[in-house]
Amino acid sequence: MVPTLTVVETVLDEKTDCASCNCLIVLCFSGVLYSCEKQKPPPPAPPPPAAAQVRTHPGRGNNTPAAAMPPVATFSYFSALVRRPPPPRFRRLLVAAARAHSTSGASQARGGLPRFHSPSLPSSKGEVVRIQGDEFWHMTRVLRLGIHDRVELFDGAGGLVEGSIQKVDKNGSDVELLENARLIAPQGIQWHVFAAFGTLKGGRADWLIEKCTELGASSVTPLLTERCHTIAENRVDRLQRLVLAAVKQCQRVHDMSLKPPIQIHDLSLVVAQSKLAFLASAEAPPVLTVLPNSSNEESGLLIIGPEGDFTEEEVNVLKAAGAVPVGLGPCRLRVETATISLLSALMLWSDARQQERQQCR
Repeated sequence: MVPTLTVVETVLDEKTDCASCNCLIVLCFSGVLYSCEKQKPPPPAPPPPAAAQVRTHPGRGNNTPAAAMPPVATFSYFSALVRRPPPPRFRRLLVAAARAHSTSGASQARGGLPRFHSPSLPSSKGEVVRIQGDEFWHMTRVLRLGIHDRVELFDGAGGLVEGSIQKVDKNGSDVELLENARLIAPQGIQWHVFAAFGTLKGGRADWLIEKCTELGASSVTPLLTERCHTIAENRVDRLQRLVLAAVKQCQRVHDMSLKPPIQIHDLSLVVAQSKLAFLASAEAPPVLTVLPNSSNEESGLLIIGPEGDFTEEEVNVLKAAGAVPVGLGPCRLRVETATISLLSALMLWSDARQQERQQCR
């Protein structure tokens, strides 16, 4: 069956030159095609007789009709319509509709208001925060937010506040606070990850950093060992950007800190000062059997070796400092897999302990 097009005729000024009025626009969201009265095309030619539309198919018999093709004039006219740009008045309506759709979708995808990072937050209602750089681009170009749209701002240190966009220019946007800023304290044990991921390739280090952020790690420190003795400086800059993107995606209010690389000897001094330090080891007891029944510590350490594992001397240094070896199953794991597996187990364990303490109160 030939597809039909709904044509709406608009009234134009008689003095307007139809060839330059640019009044014909493309197909709108509603499926209605707008056309100029003076450019109304002639009615399409009637379809050929039914007998001329009958074709035969091999193996189906000679009297099996094929599907009728629409006239060529219909497609030619429609192609000409699509190629013409919309007039300014309809273009503004289309942009507004697209922005409204994008804004609602972004808000629903996050389960609330879109959230943006600001290095500093005022504390009082009515004050204005200037958003610039990548956050401004994300706000106005990606999510297409505009004046009077509501957003959330956070500073990465626990500060969170709701605001409304009051001004947008080419360099940034001004957000007015709709409430006093709230300060949210960290919850549960703060886990610090020490992983030898400097030699990982193919985006595996990016994946490790992103997932550590989503799972709630407090910090990640590149570990330098005999088999992983360096990490590129340009990679550190890229990982910092990944951390911020992951913090926003998972709705954290505290940034995950990406710290400078550390040597095994310096790490042993940190381990000696911690009462919760776990070392991923292939021949150690399973992690769930090693975890204590309860703990009142505020922080803990996870230590994961490089590809090829720690040397025997490095393992002895960490164990002598107080690190507890834990196993992650019978399979040999990559660095990033072992990191996420151990962090997931410890996060679930510490969350369960925290809920038990809250119920006891």
